[in-house]
Amino acid sequence: MKYDIIGDIHGCYKEYCELLLKLGYEWNNGLPIHNDSRKLVFLGDLMDRGPESIKVMEHVYELVKNDLALYTPGNHCNKLYRYFLGRNVQIKHGLETTVAELKALSKDRRQEIRDHFCDLYENAPLYLHLDDGKLVVAHAGIREDYVGQTHNKVKTFVLYGDITGETNPDGTPVRRDWAKKHSGRITIVYGHTPVEEVRHIQNTWNIDTGCVFGGKLSALKYPELESVSVPSSLPFVPEKFRSFDD
Repeated sequence: MKYDIIGDIHGCYKEYCELLLKLGYEWNNGLPIHNDSRKLVFLGDLMDRGPESIKVMEHVYELVKNDLALYTPGNHCNKLYRYFLGRNVQIKHGLETTVAELKALSKDRRQEIRDHFCDLYENAPLYLHLDDGKLVVAHAGIREDYVGQTHNKVKTFVLYGDITGETNPDGTPVRRDWAKKHSGRITIVYGHTPVEEVRHIQNTWNIDTGCVFGGKLSALKYPELESVSVPSSLPFVPEKFRSFDD
């Protein structure tokens, strides 16, 4: 199977459509189809911060329902799910934009979107194990020895990265650079941490190029391992991007 793995969209539906065009997809009855039988893979964080979160969520729900895509959740997906369940979550760090979109809708439409997203989320694996185990797609990455496991430590790693428990001056968690220690035996594709360019190290690929922060929306073609990007239409916010000493 050939895959096109797409990084954190965060409600940037316009750029997503441009990226599909660049990847060679054509729209058929409102759904993107590739004549080379490629399958879309979404690594989470469909919503929050960007202008069209609901449009992206509903679109991915339709794709997965029609067996045209695979999806694994990110930390923003997890938080929205907990919001829909009525849990006590803080409506900030981007969730406020999605909640505002929801509140502008009728009660019935809001319920429909809630039902769709909960169905999508509840049926999604914590991470995707593809191509007979040669490819793993996980929102914030995964340590090689965690592959095949789903306990709480793995869930925290997959959703938030290799966090130390400390915080940076801007309030974001301090994360270890786990990718440097990867053996390279399997391909790991992830996002979560915005970088200005797709970061390839030790057969890991960070494809979150910060579209919602004015960077780019990126995809990785597999098995070709070629990245494809389109520029963001949003203002560039340099402090949101992480640089690594590779």
